[in-house]
Amino acid sequence: MPSRSITRSRSALVAVAAIAALALAGCSPTATAQVRHPSSSPSSLSIDNCGTTVDFGAAAPKRVITIKSTSTEMLLALGLGDRIVGTAFQDGPVPAKWEKTAAKLPVLAEKLPSQEAVLAASPDLIYAGWESNFSADGAGNRADLQALGVETYVSPAACQEAAFQPKKLGFGDIFTEIDQVGAIFHTDASKLIASQKKTLESITPDKRGLTALWFSSGSSVPYVGAGIGAPELIMKTAGLENIAASVKQTWTSYNWESVIAANPDVIVLVDASWSTVQKKIGVLEGNPATAALDAVKNHRYVIVPFAASEAGVRTVDAAADVVKQLAKLKLK
Repeated sequence: MPSRSITRSRSALVAVAAIAALALAGCSPTATAQVRHPSSSPSSLSIDNCGTTVDFGAAAPKRVITIKSTSTEMLLALGLGDRIVGTAFQDGPVPAKWEKTAAKLPVLAEKLPSQEAVLAASPDLIYAGWESNFSADGAGNRADLQALGVETYVSPAACQEAAFQPKKLGFGDIFTEIDQVGAIFHTDASKLIASQKKTLESITPDKRGLTALWFSSGSSVPYVGAGIGAPELIMKTAGLENIAASVKQTWTSYNWESVIAANPDVIVLVDASWSTVQKKIGVLEGNPATAALDAVKNHRYVIVPFAASEAGVRTVDAAADVVKQLAKLKLK
């Protein structure tokens, strides 16, 4: 294992953990991760993150590895790109406003990085977009990393266990994450949150009562946006009725029979390098049953980049962009 220099005060963390344990005793898991500022050390934080207690000392993280686009873009939006010492598993290009900074970030792996690659970068924090990024065959188990002095944080909307996920994602959950990350880095997140709220308030949902399928990937079995996560939030904000809203998951394996029966007015296509818009259109138009759908026959497609399809700082903008695209669609 590479030699590492860990400067955080272990005694302070022990005190924080003890206070956090008392605060957490008897409390049930909540939909969003909890932040506590121990009274004995106002600059310290104890966070219940996906059921894992993460203790941050007085010093803000200086060397961060981001896994998935949502975590990278969160730090870029908060002006913390200089803290990123490595990225991995990025889902697509960042918006133009962050391109210059993002181009300078070291890439540790195109997909999931190994623990060896992670530790070689000497991080003091790993910020992951999915909880599954932390595993023995991935970046490492959270407990093992913590024992090595590396803290971990997962986007709360992406906790694996339902008990720690938002029951139904709302913008309040996203703003809570922004505020939480700001607190971890001792950075004022209020301007970013205010900007997001202003954009959200400016969105006028489509009023036509349109139904929609959120088509993420798949061919014989479609993988779609269901009823509790970012796809549902984006569609609802834009004025669309999700045909898979009754499924209490963020994404789900669906079936073409249900899609055909619903005959959605619009199909939201997620554009990913591994499942492009063109590929999905080919799937829809190549099957006689789905080719007969009104949305397919009339090319009523709305496109969302994969990196904007997961809960994060691009969710508000994604909803606003869907509304703009819907305004250009004419229903016969």
